[in-house]
Amino acid sequence: MKKNIVVLSGAGMSAESGINTFRDNDGLWEGHDVMEVASPEGWYKDKALVLDFYNQRRAQLKRVSPNLGHQALADLEQHFDVCVITQNVDDLHERAGSSHIIHLHGELLKSQSTVDPSLVYDCFDDIKLGDCCSSGGQLRPFIVWFGEEVPMLVSAIDQVSCADAIIIVGTSMQVYPAASLAGYAPKHCPIYYIDPKPAVNSAVSQLQNLDVREDTASNGVPKLVKELIATM
Repeated sequence: MKKNIVVLSGAGMSAESGINTFRDNDGLWEGHDVMEVASPEGWYKDKALVLDFYNQRRAQLKRVSPNLGHQALADLEQHFDVCVITQNVDDLHERAGSSHIIHLHGELLKSQSTVDPSLVYDCFDDIKLGDCCSSGGQLRPFIVWFGEEVPMLVSAIDQVSCADAIIIVGTSMQVYPAASLAGYAPKHCPIYYIDPKPAVNSAVSQLQNLDVREDTASNGVPKLVKELIATM
């Protein structure tokens, strides 16, 4: 029976592929206050601005590719049952070949009805004002904004709670509720934390069996994957 490995990935994973991290040092996301483009209040204030922002992110996504870190995690599936729980809204894990992915914060390549949240559509091009769902409601990005529930959180907790090993990569573990996930790991589960500048804050430092590796995703993940294949 294959062992279960759960990966918690964040913005730093995609940054190595050329996608800017969610929030720069100045607190802005691509020059915008995050609440302007990632909150229900921002949406109702200026729908055109929000749609344009995500249309640009979607266009950018077409110009980048998975990096060696993404590819190594996909290769891990040949030896283990792997679940990738990501805070990223891009599809780089999918394009690298990972097959079991939970997107905590939504998906850039999908749209959602504003009148019936269960209506979700594939979306590879721009969303415009006037683009409507089958019920006649304006379409919005399929993104979990600040102040909204995280519908995939329970599924993510279930995966973490039965993990044999956890890999945290490209995330500072400071955004909740995602930051709380590692706390659901089984008591003796090893937790590997890969980041070029590990943020050993309260959420991380309180974890047991923590192995911190100061490295990039594209370099540190392939190394760890080889190690896990050889030792687990």
